[in-house]
Amino acid sequence: MYETILYEVAERVARITLNRPDARNALSDPMIGELLDAFERAKADGGVRVIVLTGAGDRAFCAGADLGGLGRAQADGRSVADPGAIRESAPFRLFTAFPKLGKPIIARLAGHAVAGGLGLAAACDLVVAADDVTLGTPEVNVGLWPMMIMAIINRNVAPKHAFKLYYTGQRVTAAEGREIGLVTEVVPRAELDARVDELARTIAAKSPLGLRRGRDAFFAIEGRPLEDQVEHLLSQLVGLAATEDAKEGIAAFLENRAPDFQGR
Repeated sequence: MYETILYEVAERVARITLNRPDARNALSDPMIGELLDAFERAKADGGVRVIVLTGAGDRAFCAGADLGGLGRAQADGRSVADPGAIRESAPFRLFTAFPKLGKPIIARLAGHAVAGGLGLAAACDLVVAADDVTLGTPEVNVGLWPMMIMAIINRNVAPKHAFKLYYTGQRVTAAEGREIGLVTEVVPRAELDARVDELARTIAAKSPLGLRRGRDAFFAIEGRPLEDQVEHLLSQLVGLAATEDAKEGIAAFLENRAPDFQGR
């Protein structure tokens, strides 16, 4: 049903694949629209507990925005930064969708992630990269700046490392990306799929209700005063402890067996 992405579900994991390999999986408005639809589809599917986001081929996870499309928009006289349309724009809707997913999302990097593609990977909860992948924000090289994705990267990377990425436009290796907070794990290319599958299965075996409420709480307390954070988290803990999944988890622990979580 999609033209620019692939969507498949197996073993409680939804795999969403950016499928424009000839264009290095660059983000276009149609692709963003399909990604948003796929996110909603995975969110609404009770059989999906984890989402994996990846790119077709091994050349690029995602090369960022389609600059050709940006140029055409400017040539047509349409403002790409109209304040009245910002919240309706495809990039705004895409990057603000991640905290609302309600389910863990893992980025699988078999190819390079640059510009908006790096922002897309960094917006995921976990990032597993092949050891020969590179990451970068090359916007400065064409007179631009990673404006949109800076909000995402700044949540993952300390300022000194972030500024070096932004100022130089130089790429870093996957290992360097791990050191500065952009990547969770780096594995040999031959082990990438096995590791992503293992990680997805491990997470999918947890309580989907616990994962959702915990993930929602993580984003809900962001930027709030400590007292507000603790108050919110305590209220969430009390509510979570009363769920069937929590009771099943505790019973399974006491009975030395694997829990059977039902998401209730």
